[in-house]
Amino acid sequence: MGSLGVEEGARPAAAEGARRPRFLCLHGFRTSGEIMRKQVVGKWPADVTARLDLVFADAPFPAEGKSDVEGIFDPPYYEWFQFDKNFTEYRNFDECLNYIEELMIKEGPFDGLMGFSQGSILSGALPGLQEQGLALTRVPKIKYIIIIGGAKFQSPTVAEKAYANKIKCPSVHFLGDTDFLKTHGEKLIESYVDPFIIRHPKGHTVPRLDEKSLEIMLRFLDKIEKETALEHSSTDVDENEMCL
Repeated sequence: MGSLGVEEGARPAAAEGARRPRFLCLHGFRTSGEIMRKQVVGKWPADVTARLDLVFADAPFPAEGKSDVEGIFDPPYYEWFQFDKNFTEYRNFDECLNYIEELMIKEGPFDGLMGFSQGSILSGALPGLQEQGLALTRVPKIKYIIIIGGAKFQSPTVAEKAYANKIKCPSVHFLGDTDFLKTHGEKLIESYVDPFIIRHPKGHTVPRLDEKSLEIMLRFLDKIEKETALEHSSTDVDENEMCL
């Protein structure tokens, strides 16, 4: 089992006492939570990262083969589950879902999920699986999703459950023009209601945010912050009423 990395810092413009939306971040295949932290925090401006409470977790299984980031990022490397060459049969998938749920219980509550690559495929499917009562049954409902280099599960068994209904939670999807998963990422977007979409000229990577991308990302953050603030305010009212 790996470790957790929590991104420190407070949003400069946040009102005192405001709670930042908390995201569990799921890294790519055969990388790590620390690598994803460097990919995200190292590329995105504080205008974005300081407005989010980011928790970077390692996947449960040590990499069973060579990592594509060897020589770029230091080991150790992890993977969330294993799959065949067609990405239709999975090994340790249920164990992976249970592991994520335990993380959310221990380190939560979480407002949303952020995923890259294999982590984004999981993140994109988990709201639907949770709605069907097939995953994350012991934690609060996932409210927000950030997908970077995502795709749909190719297994009909998983897909028919995960994407049975349109996913309504606010989401933002990063699509690279030369990403080998771009076509699959477009199909994932079709499973979401009113998604924010950020297109970039790169491939399968966490991109830097240009002026247009930053504007879209900030609109997404504005939306979820308003919802989080309203929910937090409602919770405070309920608690005060209970004390009367």
